[in-house]
Amino acid sequence: MSKPKLLVFASGSAEGGGSGFENLVLRTMDGVLDAVIVAVVSNHKDGGVRKRADMLKVPFIYFPKPWGKEQYQQIVESSGADFSALSGWLKNIVGLDPRSTFNIHPGPLPKFGGAGMYGHHVHEAVVHEFKRGTVTHSAVCMHFVTAEYDRGPVFFTCRVPIHTDDTPESLGQRINRCEHYFQPEITDLIVHEEIRWDGKNPYSLVYPRGYNQTRYYNDSENHPR
Repeated sequence: MSKPKLLVFASGSAEGGGSGFENLVLRTMDGVLDAVIVAVVSNHKDGGVRKRADMLKVPFIYFPKPWGKEQYQQIVESSGADFSALSGWLKNIVGLDPRSTFNIHPGPLPKFGGAGMYGHHVHEAVVHEFKRGTVTHSAVCMHFVTAEYDRGPVFFTCRVPIHTDDTPESLGQRINRCEHYFQPEITDLIVHEEIRWDGKNPYSLVYPRGYNQTRYYNDSENHPR
């Protein structure tokens, strides 16, 4: 039986980025993620994502503007992918199947989602609200992707503690460790359709038996549980 084919969208930057993509590739090698990563897509032609793709010998697709429906569909179709994983992709998605397109977000949804809420901006907002006393933790969330930015149904949440001396940078490092730990495991459940939905009704979400949708990051032991 052939393995599911996964296409990764990862913007990164002109200087770096793409660690989530690299982590997914490495987890296909040790069996945590039972899938074939057919390619990685970035909007930076020679940025950090391309450097990692070349190192890992994964096909690289440069995707410049316009980021329209036809362009997205052509990339996914030509790659032969069954699923599309957004891992630090900073452009709005249009025209892709919401049943097979999913994202990982570095903050609690829906409060810290939407246009402009990505990466460092999320951590700044969360730390600010923590100091105001309106939130007690941050989170890593995974959700299916719909036409509305960061509003597709959430199927995984890992609560991540915030420390009183946290900066956006220190919180971001903790979030990143949590993302790398859980993303391959949960991605494997999606590509094998153990987590799925009908693409329309959030209440149609299906989970495997015994699945725990909410996890906690045990920072004192420096690993999630």
